[in-house]
Amino acid sequence: MSADTAEAAATDTTEVSSPAHGGGARRLLRRLGGPAVRTRLCTLAGVVILGVLFWRLGSGAFLDGLRRIDGPTLAAALGIGLVTTVFSAWRWALVARGIGIRLTLGAAVADYYRALFLNAALPGGVLGDVHRAVRHGKDAGDLGRGVRAVVLERTAGQLALFAAGGVVLLTMPSPVRDQVRHAAPLAGLGLLGACAVVLALRMNRAPSGRKPTAVRGMLAEARQGLLSRAAGPGVLVSSVVVLAGYVAMFVLAADVAGVGAPVAELLPLALLALLAMSLPLNVGGWGPREGVAAWAFGAAGLGAGRGLTVAVVYGVLSLVASLPGAVVLVARWYARSRDRARDFAPVAPEAPAGPRSRPRTTQLPAGPRTTDGPVVRIPRQLPEVRSEKYAPKESARLARSSLPFSAVPSEGRPMTPESV
Repeated sequence: MSADTAEAAATDTTEVSSPAHGGGARRLLRRLGGPAVRTRLCTLAGVVILGVLFWRLGSGAFLDGLRRIDGPTLAAALGIGLVTTVFSAWRWALVARGIGIRLTLGAAVADYYRALFLNAALPGGVLGDVHRAVRHGKDAGDLGRGVRAVVLERTAGQLALFAAGGVVLLTMPSPVRDQVRHAAPLAGLGLLGACAVVLALRMNRAPSGRKPTAVRGMLAEARQGLLSRAAGPGVLVSSVVVLAGYVAMFVLAADVAGVGAPVAELLPLALLALLAMSLPLNVGGWGPREGVAAWAFGAAGLGAGRGLTVAVVYGVLSLVASLPGAVVLVARWYARSRDRARDFAPVAPEAPAGPRSRPRTTQLPAGPRTTDGPVVRIPRQLPEVRSEKYAPKESARLARSSLPFSAVPSEGRPMTPESV
């Protein structure tokens, strides 16, 4: 190696290890960890999962699931979706009121339907909830509290799913019961450790004067929104009903797909599929659910292809159950467009005042013409308005007539002091 080459290599090494390049690497890592990149990566992961399922099982399972759906099945899906959506909206309203935000049940049902449709139609599976949180926060005048209300509501649903899934998978026969029993203690300890680490990191990031206040505020809102006497029972009941509705939808999908297994055998498989749906690696909810369902049904001896068909039918029924959200979305868009058109409608200018009308004239009655001249046109005068209220009093007339030189002169006689 020559001296020039060595010098160039040293220069390159110095530039790579310089703070500027270190800052560029940090910016690149920060950009890769941004929400937009994470959403694209999660969507890509869902597409990869679906591609692998197509490659391994073929498209017959997808098409078979679509062919088996009929009108009564769609009506049942709409009914189950109505129940789960109303109770989910009720839970959201309870949590919002618990942390001090007003939210009526009717508005909550409409917004929840719209969020479900956006979750099913857009990649990521959570964009509808994000839209719901932002819109409610702006309408309530407190964006942060509106977002926290949605986060607490979704947390309540996930906690109910995890609790029910843990109990069922630990007690009922399933392909993962032995693995769950061995991993449950380690998972519990890991969860506690993760919570402790997250809490410590949040306390270290906050300013020193706001550490206790921020933590107490978050805990107080969670307690008021989820565990208070006014909201706690309703949140628990609604979470149980919503989870039961999801399981009923899965059992309906299994019946449509022709799975003859009893409900007790399908319950652990349904909870496994629902737990997989909570992973953000999906395309509108599609991806992990189909993969886990195919694996779980295959492990249970029911056939991986049949599990994929059940997952496909469940996805279609869930999409149909969220279709009222499209109606809400279109109705809200039309109402906003109409209000915007009304606000920007041009105002008609006032008509300019016309020229002042001339006084009307009248013609004297026709009579014999004389040599004095033509007929004279004079303006028509309005009749004199007399009012006794404004007429001069008699005393004033007497006083005026007693003044010097106030007499009326007699015709043909000069005015003299004696005649006054």
